[in-house]
Amino acid sequence: MLYGLGAAVASGLWTMVTFGYGRGSGTDDDNKALLANQSLLLTLVLANHYTHEKGMHNPYRQALCTFGNLQDAASASPTSPVPVFRMNLTGLYETFCKYMKDDQMTLLLYLLLHRNTNIRAYILSRTNIELLVVPILKILYDAQERNSHHIYMALIILLIMSEDDAFNKSVHELIVKNITWYTERNITEITLGGLVVLVVIRTIQYNMTRMRDKYLHTNCLAALANMSSQFHSLHPYVTQRIVSLFELLSKKHGKILEHLRNSPKLEHRNSNDERQELQPTPDYATDLAVLEEVIRMVLEIVNSCLTNTLHRNPNLIYTLLYKKELFVPFRTHPTFQDIIQNIDMVLNYFTAKLEQQHTGSLSVHEVLDIIKQAILQWPRDRLKKFPELKFKYVEEDQPEEFFIPYVWSLVYHSSNLYWNGDKIELFTINT
Repeated sequence: MLYGLGAAVASGLWTMVTFGYGRGSGTDDDNKALLANQSLLLTLVLANHYTHEKGMHNPYRQALCTFGNLQDAASASPTSPVPVFRMNLTGLYETFCKYMKDDQMTLLLYLLLHRNTNIRAYILSRTNIELLVVPILKILYDAQERNSHHIYMALIILLIMSEDDAFNKSVHELIVKNITWYTERNITEITLGGLVVLVVIRTIQYNMTRMRDKYLHTNCLAALANMSSQFHSLHPYVTQRIVSLFELLSKKHGKILEHLRNSPKLEHRNSNDERQELQPTPDYATDLAVLEEVIRMVLEIVNSCLTNTLHRNPNLIYTLLYKKELFVPFRTHPTFQDIIQNIDMVLNYFTAKLEQQHTGSLSVHEVLDIIKQAILQWPRDRLKKFPELKFKYVEEDQPEEFFIPYVWSLVYHSSNLYWNGDKIELFTINT
């Protein structure tokens, strides 16, 4: 299964584990694939233990988090720490692109991107980054078939990548074609950035109906927020999905408000035998607060795009105009009022331009042509400036509580070794 990993990583892994004293080779493809898989699992086990416990030093983790590119050996800076080992990062990158569907490969990529600056710089500089990003997106797209840990790892990888401005720019310049696994709509070609937006929004909607995990919501929106100032030439379908997400959240917001209005208020008597009203069902109030945070973030993402790249996104303007009534209920809401003012300013400007040109029924292409002409006259300093949306992934204080059970569950399910499931207490067998 992981033959490519054997070709690209086995020698480096063996060198890391034995600190340069081991050498080995195999000729049978099955043995190589098994060796690659076992080596990867062993590496993950060794690297994820004793990471923050009583100041203990984990040499395996240090080796994995500092190794460098074999081709950079001659240009190493004398002031930088010497890596424990070097390896061919081209082969490693190609292996990640080929085998990203597996949990253990996704976890290794997460660890290297998060902890190894050499690997992060190398991967983010690839001109064929779509070969890695598309398989990661497919993991999220197939969320129903994946465990929650695998979904988290794939999403965090996207979030870490989105922290890089060059990545956010390049994904909107790369065109991907014939994404056959995306079945909601037949899209012959789309920018990689547009595909990222589509899949992340779909993940948010899946989470709303199935997982209902605030942590997942937060990280999805953080990745989109990081990318929003670089949104470029968004496909019409992408803009429709962005606005549809806001529409879905708006309807949910209205339903929760209705529940709050209709919920009977409870009463109790205080020590003076006076009746006092209690707040209605607290779950609705909590849901409302969380939902308003999400709506605020979606509006900030739209606003960031309008503020920075309005001139490059006529399709977004068209979709906003088509659905402009969605924003009316939020104009006077104190949580959203300032952001809505910016969006309203854009809508009013382009509505006026359309009304000036209106000579009857206009086709979609005619409306878009008017929008594109009006964009040329749009004063870019008109909108109120908000702080730049920048989110950075921060690992939990006690990452072992998540990673150690996860790694050992991968060993149990993927190592081809017998383990007595009745004796396992660290994790649930069916996770």
